[in-house]
Amino acid sequence: MTGPATTPAPWWRDAVVYEVYPRSFADAAPDGAPDGVGDLAGVRERIPYLQRLGVDAVWLTPFYVSPLADGGYDVADPRRVDPVLGDAAGFAALVADLHGAGLRLIVDLVPNHTSAEHPWFRAALAGDPAARERYRFVDGAPDTPPNDWESVFGGPAWTWSEQAGAWYLHLFDPSQPDLDWRNPDVVAEGQDVLRFWLDAGVDGVRIDVAHGLLKADGLPARTAESLAAGAAAPPEFAHVRAHPGAWNQPEVLDVWRSWRSLADTYAGERLLVGEVFLPELDDIAQYVAPGLLHQAFDFRVQACGFDAAELRATIAPALDAFGDRAAWVLSNHDLVRHATRYGGGERGVRRGLAVTTLLAGLPGALYLYQGEELGLEQAEVPPARWQDPQGRRGGRSRDGARTPMPWTADADHGWPGGSWLPFGEVAGRSAAEQDAASGTLAAYRRLLALRRRLRELPPEGAPAWLDTPAGVCGLRRRLGGIEVGVLLNTADQAVRVPLDVTDVLIASDGEPLVGEGVVTLPAESGAWVRLRP
Repeated sequence: MTGPATTPAPWWRDAVVYEVYPRSFADAAPDGAPDGVGDLAGVRERIPYLQRLGVDAVWLTPFYVSPLADGGYDVADPRRVDPVLGDAAGFAALVADLHGAGLRLIVDLVPNHTSAEHPWFRAALAGDPAARERYRFVDGAPDTPPNDWESVFGGPAWTWSEQAGAWYLHLFDPSQPDLDWRNPDVVAEGQDVLRFWLDAGVDGVRIDVAHGLLKADGLPARTAESLAAGAAAPPEFAHVRAHPGAWNQPEVLDVWRSWRSLADTYAGERLLVGEVFLPELDDIAQYVAPGLLHQAFDFRVQACGFDAAELRATIAPALDAFGDRAAWVLSNHDLVRHATRYGGGERGVRRGLAVTTLLAGLPGALYLYQGEELGLEQAEVPPARWQDPQGRRGGRSRDGARTPMPWTADADHGWPGGSWLPFGEVAGRSAAEQDAASGTLAAYRRLLALRRRLRELPPEGAPAWLDTPAGVCGLRRRLGGIEVGVLLNTADQAVRVPLDVTDVLIASDGEPLVGEGVVTLPAESGAWVRLRP
């Protein structure tokens, strides 16, 4: 497939980004003594695997010094690698190896809060007034919180500190005190941490809780209206709707405007992608306005069921809003794995691959989560082994999405020192077992290889949605003179779609039948087809 030359778009616009949760990816045990915890050296060892998979970039979740009260998202030192995971030299080697392999690196920054073990917070508790002003401390009585806000993880969002004689805000765990982003020290530190990692050679940053940071003046209590909105919202967005004073304040965009100005001083199109967990498309779109973030995850797609009409109704306006700056995601370290959400077992894996086939055919970037290419499902982690504070505070434990990657079919699955979390049911799902031509891993490789070939062709015009039967959605894309149809059938039976198809480029399951002016899609499958111009 060839086409006329064109000026390449920024690398991140159509990248396939692979999320690595380092503690659960691979334990390299460089000292010869595996400890059951994945590390940066393990990521380095698996670079050939990532190359063969066909991704363009790796996103590392936090690997900084942390007491691990929240899986590393409680950062005690945002400039230093946790010794359990490696060191500065090992990180530099990882950057060099990834770049040498043609892969880019995105790191995770956590600006909304710090660990309670951060020097700033320890100083605040010890009575340093300047340190205290960097957080949201409120004086009062120990039996009366400043307002009725609740933590995302369950329970109150306020903890009384006897040492400080005041309440402090934590929208997540009490071990994660929220910073006050109206404080100039906090603003300066955020920029300095960003500059530190850009200087270290990373190609971009993923910003945790990008819709947070700023809180409404006066910290207003919830209202009857906001409580009703939260109760009526999908579970993923209930907290945002119920706590309007805690999220999505207009001033937060000024933070990202300043970060973008800094990132733009670096060569190589350094990426800023935000975790913007908001239910309204217009609100998400604010974050990617000119001069702000390059991308923002649209989590509304992962909230969809396996339903073509629902997916189209969610994707279509997102394409209108973001175009080729979209960032598609089905799973990550916080979400229930999509194979489980789509019904579990072989059916859930099949459905997940079908939806991924649709998303991979859209303009924009595709974000994958480690193990989804193996068809991993959400693991059942016994409560006694929970590490996630959300589970311990009465919510859904996210540990089931964070269990280790199974590399081999033997008893230890490639983790000879044991594993910090149990594996769950992974029979037949290890990378070694999935390395066959018919496995899920091979299907991902074929899909990403085709995507890479097609994206070399210049897009001509915007995608157009096709008129399809019930249970099917699809769109037409013109790439370098080639007409490509990207289709998804969510019906539990084969569906005939009136299209003039010359051949099938790829199918997630089964083989679509091409007839005169019609293509028959197998049940619960996705496909890319070449359309007759």
